[in-house]
Amino acid sequence: MNANGTTERATRTEHDLLGTREVPADAYWGIHTLRAFENFGISGQSLATHPDLVSALALVKQAAAATNGQLRLLERRRAAAITGACEEIRSGSLHEAFVVDVIQGGAGTSTNMNVNEVVANRALEMLGHAKGEYEHVHPLEHVNLGQSTNDVYPTAVRLAVHAATERLVCAVDALYRAFQAKAQEFVHTVKIGRTQLQEAVPMTLGQESGAYADTLAAEIDRLRDAQKLLRRINLGATAIGTSINTHPRYVQLVAEELSGLAGLSLVTAPNLIEATQDASAFVHLSGALRGLAVKLSKIANDLRLLSSGPVSGFAELQLPAVQAGSSIMPGKVNPVIPETVNQVAFETIGHDITVTMAAEAGQLQLNAFEPIIAHCLLTSARHLTASCTVFAERCVSGIAANTDQLRATVRGSIGLATALTPMIGYHAASQVAKLALETGVSVADLVRSQGLIDEERLSTLLTPESLTGSVEGHLAFPRHVSQKLTR
Repeated sequence: MNANGTTERATRTEHDLLGTREVPADAYWGIHTLRAFENFGISGQSLATHPDLVSALALVKQAAAATNGQLRLLERRRAAAITGACEEIRSGSLHEAFVVDVIQGGAGTSTNMNVNEVVANRALEMLGHAKGEYEHVHPLEHVNLGQSTNDVYPTAVRLAVHAATERLVCAVDALYRAFQAKAQEFVHTVKIGRTQLQEAVPMTLGQESGAYADTLAAEIDRLRDAQKLLRRINLGATAIGTSINTHPRYVQLVAEELSGLAGLSLVTAPNLIEATQDASAFVHLSGALRGLAVKLSKIANDLRLLSSGPVSGFAELQLPAVQAGSSIMPGKVNPVIPETVNQVAFETIGHDITVTMAAEAGQLQLNAFEPIIAHCLLTSARHLTASCTVFAERCVSGIAANTDQLRATVRGSIGLATALTPMIGYHAASQVAKLALETGVSVADLVRSQGLIDEERLSTLLTPESLTGSVEGHLAFPRHVSQKLTR
């Protein structure tokens, strides 16, 4: 305890290129992390914000240590301690020791230093030494052996976003299945389709829901394609892709080791110099995330519109009421889940712009802006995953149809005139539609009263199956009739 009555935290002395600093004795991080922590107080979010990235970094270090041990570049006990420390980190331990801000200069060097120091100090403990006794396990000489930030960091980012994308695919698939269930539930529920917010032709609510399901299925395919590019790595490239300071067999062996640990078929890029400076795989994934966000936002917009009201709007759908909607208007319920999905989509689209600019800004043999790329991709993937899950569970699965409103809308819509065009011709159908708008009399009643189509055939034409094309087979249409309507 000092003169002020407070307890002083014990420290240890560490050295780097710039000099000497005191580091808390119980900290797993060291002097390099300390300086980065002081330099990059930008977002207030540490590396621990992205557990996928922390685990992926440990995975890369584990593969490197195992490979160096196999090549007898690391003494057996030292290699075992390093791999043991990495396994603990992968299991979720020590993530709080990854304190560097996610937004940082240096192309991820501070991140690499943070993981090197944490792994080294935990390995020291496992060997019975105190933290900071780096002569036994050194962050750079041993943990970082045969590596550079420039191959460790992008490889780890690829693994991290691959894992995040896998969870996203599962969430999108669950949302797809929720819409598929609604497609089956509403297979016979007829409604009016709209183009440019104007009445078009009849369809079923099941067809509308099925279209949402299928458009999400297409996005799953795009995400899978993006994952393929992520499985091409540059580990072993070291500084710029020449593999300087590595064993001749290291590149091949470390890729095999990492593939086994990750459970993925990873492939070493054929040109490591190109791969070290290229960020196109991240741009491709970002584009897939943006595409998914656009579709999710469009679907959310549709549901908000179709459920608008409950009296003065479209009022075709009822979304589950999940919370009160107003502090001043009693009884008001808002479409808060679709609104949340919209906002995540807006964020993702903004992140895509950031990823694009960061990838474009790379110069010569390295892209220095991969930290912001990683942060944007991981954040977008995490938020999209959560929003898809919430969307499916707390909105889509509970959607109900206002059948009376749908039936009334179909009955009164001029969209029925389009269904009758093959029988009476475009001109006559246009006159029917115009007169229906002017008089408020339904299209069917006008056609019936004018004797344009006999009752039996009219009844057949106006069945849900005929109106929506939801069954096979076609009616045999006679030649168009050209009859002038009377008012």
